[in-house]
Amino acid sequence: MTIARVQSFAFSGIDAVPVEVQVQISSGLPAFLIVGLADKAVGEARERVRAALTAMGLALPPKRVLINLAPADLQKEGSHFDLAIALAVLAAMDVLPRDEVAGYAALGELSLDGGVNPVAGVLPAAIGASARNLGLICAQSQGGEAAWAGRIEVLATPDLLSLVNHFKGIQVLSPPVPPGIAETGRVLDLIDVKGMETAKRALEIAAAGGHSMLLIGPPGAGKSMLAARLPGLLPDLSASEALEVSTIHSIAGLLPGGRLVKRPPFREPHHSASQAAIVGGGPRAKPGEVSLAHRGVLFLDEMPELPRQSLEALRAPIETGRTTVARAAGHFTYPARFQLIAAMNPCRCGYLGDPTRECRRAPRCGEEYLGKISGPMLDRIDLAVQVTSVPASEIARSPAGEASCTVAGRIACSRIRQHARQDGLCNAEASPDQFPMDDAARSLSEQAADRLQLSARGFTRLLRVSRTIADLEDVDTVQRPHVAEALGYRHRAVVRG
Repeated sequence: MTIARVQSFAFSGIDAVPVEVQVQISSGLPAFLIVGLADKAVGEARERVRAALTAMGLALPPKRVLINLAPADLQKEGSHFDLAIALAVLAAMDVLPRDEVAGYAALGELSLDGGVNPVAGVLPAAIGASARNLGLICAQSQGGEAAWAGRIEVLATPDLLSLVNHFKGIQVLSPPVPPGIAETGRVLDLIDVKGMETAKRALEIAAAGGHSMLLIGPPGAGKSMLAARLPGLLPDLSASEALEVSTIHSIAGLLPGGRLVKRPPFREPHHSASQAAIVGGGPRAKPGEVSLAHRGVLFLDEMPELPRQSLEALRAPIETGRTTVARAAGHFTYPARFQLIAAMNPCRCGYLGDPTRECRRAPRCGEEYLGKISGPMLDRIDLAVQVTSVPASEIARSPAGEASCTVAGRIACSRIRQHARQDGLCNAEASPDQFPMDDAARSLSEQAADRLQLSARGFTRLLRVSRTIADLEDVDTVQRPHVAEALGYRHRAVVRG
């Protein structure tokens, strides 16, 4: 009596945890058993594997077939174990060579006709297989995604029969090639924005340093319009960042065609999103919006309307750059280094400060509305900008502003300076100890911190914004005007009403 083995993977956060699928066929009453802490989707693999074998003209032997998913104390979730189970069963039946099959990891869901369907997580699985000197077997439509892992043998098969024929030498599965870069869609240009010079300046600073920003203004003032143009200002992801972001999207099943994500992601969840949708979680602990926005932008429109729990759950990811989902079965950590851009009305009616349209409860209505955002959350926002409505006459007569490509060029130069000075970090992530300041700038920042009663976090973020303003001006030392401009944005962040 021998045991056939095929490798597969479970997922803990974005890490692929190796799982060995072991199959033993022994004498006894006919049975098909799966053990090893498998959930319902894994348990249902019995029927899918049986049907797939029948479609190939094979049948399980009338014996006791035992499948163990090792390690047995690790929770196994999802239908991607189907293919590994089927291969291990075929090897145990001596249909496939056991030694050869043992050199591969397999991920895929089986159809009843023997087809292999795509599943989430192929890219991290391919990276994990490459690290263990294994090949990877997956669905044909995901071969290109697996090929991004580099030097790894990938067998991308349309169905189980083609895979069996490949191992028997009857046919050859062609090696897949990486499918290219994901399309970014239409990029909105800053040249379309008339007026709003202060808000556009703040947007440039936020993009250059990776800073969080809050836009406050009446309905229709252009807050969402500005935020939507931020992706066009950001530089491309580096190769390592693109692979990291694509891995997260692969885990979430959001990597269509296996194309690599090269542009910073832009996520804009609805303000009714739950805490699990924002920071991750759910029955299978999937990555949330903060992780899907990793190395990109998380835009929260109507920020005070988000559930309080969802909003407060953002505090830890903003500081640490990661989010941890705790479950009885284990803890799952996802990267979450995102840039928060939020927008809100000044009050519930939206017209606080407009004497012709504000409600009778002004200014108290504004204080109550802004009070929905906690002080610790506001303290984590680097820039706050009042966006005022642009008159129709100004919109019609104002000349076109700077194009996004022009502003993006300045931002790219600023990022190069930051990365060279801070070992690849943006100013929003760097320590102020790395920021040279002249005496006048240091004195102003300390006086302002005392007068405005800034917290240590608020003072640090003030210095970071000042450094970004200096980088945009191509100045090595932070000077007093840079601190003064940063203070204007910081002061607005703490004003109520």
